[in-house]
Amino acid sequence: MSLAACWRLTLTFPPPTSSRTSPCFSPRSRTGFRCRASSGQAHAAIGGPNDKEKKKVVVVGSGWAGLGAAHHLCNQGFDVTVIERGSDFGVLDEVGIRGYWYTYRNIFNLVDELGIKPFTNWTKFAQYSAEGLEVEFPVFQDLPQLPAPFGTLYYTQFAQLPLVDRLTSLPLTAAVIDFDNTDTAWRKYDAITARELFKQFGCAESLYRNILSPLLQVGLSAPAEQCSAAATLGLLSYIFAHQKDFDLVWCRGTSREKIFKPWMESLTNKGCKFEKGTQLTDFVLNEETGSISEVVCDGEVYNADAIVLAVGISTLQKIIENSAVLCTREEFLKVLNLASIDVLSVKLWLDRKVNIPNACNACSGFDNSFGWTFFDLNAIHDDHKDSSVTVLQADFYHANELLPLKDEQIVSRAVSYLSKYIKDFKNVTVTNKKIGRFPKSLTHFFPGSYKDTMRGATSFPNLFMAGDWIITRHGSCSQEKSYVTGLEAANRAVDYLEEGSFAKIIPVEEDEPHIQALRSLNRSFKEITAQLPLSSYFLQ
Repeated sequence: MSLAACWRLTLTFPPPTSSRTSPCFSPRSRTGFRCRASSGQAHAAIGGPNDKEKKKVVVVGSGWAGLGAAHHLCNQGFDVTVIERGSDFGVLDEVGIRGYWYTYRNIFNLVDELGIKPFTNWTKFAQYSAEGLEVEFPVFQDLPQLPAPFGTLYYTQFAQLPLVDRLTSLPLTAAVIDFDNTDTAWRKYDAITARELFKQFGCAESLYRNILSPLLQVGLSAPAEQCSAAATLGLLSYIFAHQKDFDLVWCRGTSREKIFKPWMESLTNKGCKFEKGTQLTDFVLNEETGSISEVVCDGEVYNADAIVLAVGISTLQKIIENSAVLCTREEFLKVLNLASIDVLSVKLWLDRKVNIPNACNACSGFDNSFGWTFFDLNAIHDDHKDSSVTVLQADFYHANELLPLKDEQIVSRAVSYLSKYIKDFKNVTVTNKKIGRFPKSLTHFFPGSYKDTMRGATSFPNLFMAGDWIITRHGSCSQEKSYVTGLEAANRAVDYLEEGSFAKIIPVEEDEPHIQALRSLNRSFKEITAQLPLSSYFLQ
């Protein structure tokens, strides 16, 4: 069976209609209503005569999801316009420094296709608590491979946590096996917090306080008591499925400079158009077909045969609140129940070289309301490798209480925190700083949020969603999930427009045989218990 056939079987779309083969170049000959666009100017295709025959796709958002969708649609010959409300493209993917796990197979495939080398070598990293260094994670793929999760537990270098406390993490494997990324599993575990999950499965207090809670404060950007257990299990399943999955590389500069800039140049050469500083205000609905025919941005109108919305939750919420079209649909109104997380980024130049044992570090303590990371940029970024002074960056997640502070107060706090972990930091002088405040910039996977989260397809037949918060059964997370959902949105557009071929999406690597066997046994057990009397009577 072909890839296209497989995709059509696995995705449920409305059956093809005649409207799918009719380009929506102009709404003038059709009935419909326009919102806030009476004086707008319609954008025609830019280029030669052949461009008029191309079907138009408007992509809103220029992060991993938006450019992922645009990338494949451009390759299929569509007339693609990417709209970004900010002053630059890919800006939200500059929120903090984030690593790229070994499991990011689709992103690694993309950079190979682009012919760029943006990443460092595989790098070990450390985790700190208020008591000091807790864990050093080696490069796992360089070590003899053991069955999951034993390799991760055995090779991780715990500085303080006793063996007996570490072993209390093993019962949690039962929850990881039970969580199979289905809708049923998400609804079951999304009802409780990560802290409740760890408590139910008998994790030691020290393991939770110094290892698991800090991991979530960075991995899911919020305290464990505010994280969904389903999102927690999804993350653990993804990065601990195989010993080497926990390995990380880092971008050798900003992702905008090293990845997005050459990526956009490649897309521009293929005919993709970019419109920045453009605020989406509404859509024009074709009442006859039920599809969206135009995208309205600051009084200007972009004709569209298909649209990909690849924006974060807070941005989409603003669009919904001002849209006469989206606010008529329940699926979009439910998005208003979702939440986002504040991030604070602090880049410091010091007056001297400071010895930082590990280039990449995750931290907790001081205040349990936020987690943070810090990075030795001299060891990671090309621009700082030969610097005579130390340049580092600290990123604070769930930083609501930090954003209102003045720059000087933020720098003082950052230096105070860093001096707890880095001995040479106590006598340094900060010679330069760069503070980045990013309110409501990351997804908050809080308990109960799953029921209000959107799928990739919508009730508008030609409007598709992408982003790290969109529901997908791929199994990835963070940047990889954003990019994958962008490809999935592109495939939905291809299916709807009935032109082009589908993007090949590399699946998450299969579970190891013993995990597969345990999952199969667990499914069989649940099928048997479901047949018992009163099996659905008690709260699950």
